[in-house]
Amino acid sequence: MPLILNIETATQVCSVGLSNGTEILSIRESHEKNIHAARVTVFCEEVIREAGKTMHNLDAVSVSKGPGSYTGLRIGVSAAKGFCFALDIPLIAVPTLQSMAMGALWSLENSPKPPASPLYCPMIDARRMEVYTALFDQQNNEVRATEALIVDGESFQKEIKSNVIYYFGDGAEKCREVLDHEHMIYLDDLHPSTTSLAVLANAKFLAGDFEDLAYFEPYYLKDFIAGKPRVKGLR
Repeated sequence: MPLILNIETATQVCSVGLSNGTEILSIRESHEKNIHAARVTVFCEEVIREAGKTMHNLDAVSVSKGPGSYTGLRIGVSAAKGFCFALDIPLIAVPTLQSMAMGALWSLENSPKPPASPLYCPMIDARRMEVYTALFDQQNNEVRATEALIVDGESFQKEIKSNVIYYFGDGAEKCREVLDHEHMIYLDDLHPSTTSLAVLANAKFLAGDFEDLAYFEPYYLKDFIAGKPRVKGLR
């Protein structure tokens, strides 16, 4: 089984886990804002040490590739690429929304009366009423492409007619009143985590699905727009 260091920094959650195949050996997570740069490498060192391993035991590094926070993605990908370059091991990139959908699948697998053909709608806050989102089926296949969506009362109307849709993530909370439909079910406390990231990373490792270290970049989905400076005297 491959020993993979998994890094998730696409949102305000900073999650790092060490996995052996699909088994999580150790994990560190924080929900504090703006701490990724300070914590991610520390978490990496801690999970490897806790599992009784060293960096040289790693077979690969996986990273959540986006969409998500521009700064968070840059931090996670930079750390992952640095480890891969130094250790001469492959880089694996996992779509953030697909990883989140996998987590939702797990959380509901023991539901007493699951709907026949549910869809899973992870949402990442993209400011105002816009979210990064996609739809996934029960097999974790993407059935509606990843997009930056401005949510309103008409969103997902086609899919709602024939499917129950679970929606979750830090972008879903602000949409609860807008998406007021009996077939839209909100899931609390589901966030990006290397627990689900590791399963997808393991599958990619076994398939030999690796990234080009020199050219790989995060999947931002939207261009980064810098804010106006707020220092007095600057315009």
